Amino acid sequence: MGIIIALIIFGLIVTVHEFGHFICAKLSGIKVLEFSIGMGPKIIQKKKGETMYSLRALPVGGYCAMEGEDAQIDDERGFRNAKLWKRMLVLAAGPFMNFVLGFLLIMGMFTMMKDVPTTKISGFSGVRNEDESVTYYADSYKEGLKHGDIIKKIDNTRIFSVLDLNYVFEMKASHDDGRRSVEVVRDGETVKFDAIKFHDNNPERSGEEWDFGLEYKKKTPVTVLKGSGDIFLSMTHIVGLSVKQLATGKVEKEEVSGPVGVVSEIDKAATESEDKESAALNLFFVSALISINVGLFNLLPIPGLDGGRLLFCFIELVRRKPIKPEHEGYVHLAGMFLLFSIMIFATYNDIVKLIFK
Repeated sequence: MGIIIALIIFGLIVTVHEFGHFICAKLSGIKVLEFSIGMGPKIIQKKKGETMYSLRALPVGGYCAMEGEDAQIDDERGFRNAKLWKRMLVLAAGPFMNFVLGFLLIMGMFTMMKDVPTTKISGFSGVRNEDESVTYYADSYKEGLKHGDIIKKIDNTRIFSVLDLNYVFEMKASHDDGRRSVEVVRDGETVKFDAIKFHDNNPERSGEEWDFGLEYKKKTPVTVLKGSGDIFLSMTHIVGLSVKQLATGKVEKEEVSGPVGVVSEIDKAATESEDKESAALNLFFVSALISINVGLFNLLPIPGLDGGRLLFCFIELVRRKPIKPEHEGYVHLAGMFLLFSIMIFATYNDIVKLIFK
């Protein structure tokens, strides 16, 4: 059942992406030849007007085929004959729809939660004494952080939400002495600390690095919208950092995943949770993260991707004339070959991990 749910969600993410291209092309007057969900052999197809709609066997992609994408043709409704700004909108519409879907999934996640987390410190590790005084074990409190501080940066990493805090403490190593630079907003003013140690010295919780608690706000339309925006920014930020690490070779080859790995992660979120509510929250979270990942990855200036095609549009904007379709086509073909090679390698990695996990 988990695999079925995973395939449905993965198909939804891809379909939303292609629908962005499709609807924007239609609104721009560009002729759409085929709108396909899935790849490979056709299962169902139906032509309505000038467009063929098809459902294909492999739920690992999809496409929106427009007239004259890779060749100059006489049809005035061909893609390359459309105004430059229309072509750029059509290309950007796919990733944009992935971002929209990601944001809506995050909102769905927050509507299921009791309260909305913030980045405002509500308390520190400590114990209440018999005389109602509090003994704080938190090093960060002893070294200058206070109740009500809003955390903005840790080690120069922008903190949009609790997600960024998890990333900083779990993924980024502290200085040799266990300290981190911190920037907070206190009473409306920015306060900077060069070296704060986050450590819980409570004998019962000794060794925990995160020694403070966060304020949670009551769930309202405003707090849900604000919280969703913060998590969306965090996800985009973290995905961007991951892409940067991949591009600079800082990611081990065993960590690269393809469609099989994506489906596997969604399946885990659906089946390995403690209860149905946790499973639903995990599904919303993972699906939003994947959708944002797909949107951001497609904007990379790599030939064959939307970002690569947008790059050629920007070049045309600067040159004031388009590059020859055949030359651009060769570049995109090489890019697609590279992307398919990476996908094959990633799929091989996914299968190996599934077999030997």
